[in-house]
This record gives sequence, structure tokens and C-alpha cells, in this order.
Amino acid sequence: MHRVVASWFGTGLILRRIRGNDLGSGTVGALFAFPIAFLLGETLGWQWQIALAGVVTAAAVWAARPFISTEGDAGWICADEAAGVFVALIGLRLGPAVLAWIVFRLADIFKTYAPGVSTAEVRLSGAVGVTADDVVAGLYGLAAGHIAQALI
Repeated sequence: MHRVVASWFGTGLILRRIRGNDLGSGTVGALFAFPIAFLLGETLGWQWQIALAGVVTAAAVWAARPFISTEGDAGWICADEAAGVFVALIGLRLGPAVLAWIVFRLADIFKTYAPGVSTAEVRLSGAVGVTADDVVAGLYGLAAGHIAQALI
């Protein structure tokens, strides 16, 4: 069950299956998380998005914990990216949500240039650190999305 959740229900294993490596699996997992996070917000409201972001974040930490000591932040582990997506999309309409997703991915990929993102991963240990950097990157996306939503 840990592997199923850690791979965000298998989406983190798709690229390995197709081309033999995990490079880009976080983006694939984040892409699959987008419609779930967005549609839950559309149907249940932003309050539920906050609660579900917490649940997905906790599930990501729980699921990744057994693998971190042996594999580190393996590319196939993408529940942490899903947690970041759930954070990034809170309260956003579709256009700003797409922008938030893009900013989230850029902040996660280029974490050394996004203050706080790489710091979260380095200062916090294990699965908490692996997940925290994506949550912080999700906050970058959330901020960008809400600024865009306010301007539109």
C-alpha cells in the first residue's frame, strides 16, 4: 500500500515503464493530481481543498517513509508532488489554477532558486523533508494563482 500511494497510484511508474527511467515522473504525478484537486475544489469548495491538501500531505509522508532510507527521494515517488498540487490549487478558478500548477512545478524543479523550497527539504529529515519542499513549492503556485485570479 505504501508503494501504491507513494507512486500516486502508479502514475510515478509510468515513465519507467515507457522509457526505463523515472526522470519527469514528478511532473506526471502532478499532472494526474491536477484534475482531482481542481474538481474537488469546484464541487466541495476551498475549505475542503484545504482539508484534502492536509490529508494528501500526510499520506505522502506516510507512504514515502519506508523508501526514503533506501532510495532517497526517488523519482517514482510523486505523492509529494500531488500534495504540492493540492496546496497550489486551493480556491482557484481554472485559468489561475493552470498558472499555479506551472509555477508550482517550476519552483519544485528549480528549487535552489526558490527561497524556502530547497531549505525545507534540507532542514527537515526523511519523508517530511521530501514532502515539505513540494508543499512550499505549492505555496509559490498558490500565491501566483491568487494574484492572477485577483487581476482577472
